[in-house]
Amino acid sequence: MTESHERAGAGDGTDQPRRPPAFAPDSLVLNRKLPLWYQVSQSLRASILGRPRDAPARLPTEEQLAAHYGVSVLTMRQALKELETEGLISRHRRRGTFIEPRARRVSPVRLLGSVDAIVAQQSGEATTVLGHGMVPVPGDLAEFFPDCAEVVSYRRLRRDGDSDEPTNWAENAVRPEVAARIEVTDLERWPMTKVLRDVAGVRISRITDTVEARLADPVTAGLLRVPLLSPILHYTGVTYDEEGRVVDVARIRYRGDRFSFSVTVEAH
Repeated sequence: MTESHERAGAGDGTDQPRRPPAFAPDSLVLNRKLPLWYQVSQSLRASILGRPRDAPARLPTEEQLAAHYGVSVLTMRQALKELETEGLISRHRRRGTFIEPRARRVSPVRLLGSVDAIVAQQSGEATTVLGHGMVPVPGDLAEFFPDCAEVVSYRRLRRDGDSDEPTNWAENAVRPEVAARIEVTDLERWPMTKVLRDVAGVRISRITDTVEARLADPVTAGLLRVPLLSPILHYTGVTYDEEGRVVDVARIRYRGDRFSFSVTVEAH
């Protein structure tokens, strides 16, 4: 179902009630080397999952969203279909498109090289900052920060927004001059990747990801409420700026029963 015939709002002199305000998604800079529908769907997904609790539930019309992202209505329709399949939105002819109240918070992420895909995967969870502060560069991270004696370490626990069940915990090592532009409250509201890009103003050139299976150590088992030595997914993400410097190394431990990762390789 589409809402292509939906009225954008009242004000035409009729007695129809005024429609409630529509949800305002974040902006997006498109990468023409990646599928546009995919980038739009991931950006909109991140906006939906990271929305404030009191955000409007109704989305703008297809035409309004297409204009917002600078894509065709056909591309926008494909992006919305992806989110509808995932269970994040529901679409009703003539009424419009709405965010599902109990939208699924966790699903596999298909990595096509999009920063917005990473932001989308990290969004929509309640985050608690467990601690932060300047520390000597850890020995296993020295290769990433050859010009730094210290980095700012952030430790965060993420929980499912509905069940409050812990899903993953993260350690980030951030270059000090970049960390100086970050407030702890930013990390309670948004994923680190989004904070680096949109708050600290880092021009991200690439992020390299490594995902491997490990066994839960005592700290991870306690934070994620899983048995000691149970399987977890260990993610390492290294973020580079335009000058080729590492600005952040993220190490995230995911509960093995809550996450999966898949990669799509395009042949062109």
